[in-house]
Amino acid sequence: MEAYLYVIFLAVSFGASVVGAICGIGGGVLIKPLLDAFGVLSVSSISFLSGCTVLSMSCYSVVKAKLSGDSLVDMKTGTPLAIGAALGGVAGKMMFQYLTDMFTDKDQVGAIQAICLLLITFGTMLYTIRKDKIKTHHVKNIAACIAIGLVLGICSSFLGIGGGPINLVVLFFFFSMDTKTAAQNSLYIILFSQITSLINTLVTRTVPEFSVILLVLMVAGGILGGMAGRAINKKIDGSVVNRLFIGLMGVIMLICVYNIYQFM
Repeated sequence: MEAYLYVIFLAVSFGASVVGAICGIGGGVLIKPLLDAFGVLSVSSISFLSGCTVLSMSCYSVVKAKLSGDSLVDMKTGTPLAIGAALGGVAGKMMFQYLTDMFTDKDQVGAIQAICLLLITFGTMLYTIRKDKIKTHHVKNIAACIAIGLVLGICSSFLGIGGGPINLVVLFFFFSMDTKTAAQNSLYIILFSQITSLINTLVTRTVPEFSVILLVLMVAGGILGGMAGRAINKKIDGSVVNRLFIGLMGVIMLICVYNIYQFM
């Protein structure tokens, strides 16, 4: 890889992690499609690097909030969701590996991921725009929380996005959380799904090829982005986070359309 690409990867991981920490979407939902668009690494390598970056950012954000005493994570629902997400992280990684093994042309896997992400992002944007008119719920059943977390974990790990917009919509709809509370709970869920996804990759020895320097740069970008995003999130209100989130959905959809065209 050329030297300037390392700078681009660092900038993408930092910028995406800033937005991810503010909105609670993990950052992978931007990192994965953006880096796919450059076409300099395999789909598997970018998925792995994106997951590691999201893991570092979410770990910093969750631990820092807990130590600072300003965590908004509802442990009664957040923990069962995180347990489900952890199981889903393993299942999603297995699904991705199965799909990768099934196709000889790895670009086809990237196209499938891009199509899935486009549909999820479009649905998320529609819901977010109309969420004030949609009746929400207060799910408290532990089994139901685990099942919901399982689905979130599968989506997160399979798409290599950390969690993304679907987490927020689920937390809005099933648990009636406000924007900032949903953002923190989303990062908590993402943390668990990415940990198990990483462990599964290491245990099954399916770690793709990549530069160690690139991994270090992206993880550093994730942590620094988490620090900056957390600081910004504390200074702005929920309505600003909402507008940023909707604008972000539009950007992600455009990148997905480009990637579908590129991979097909």
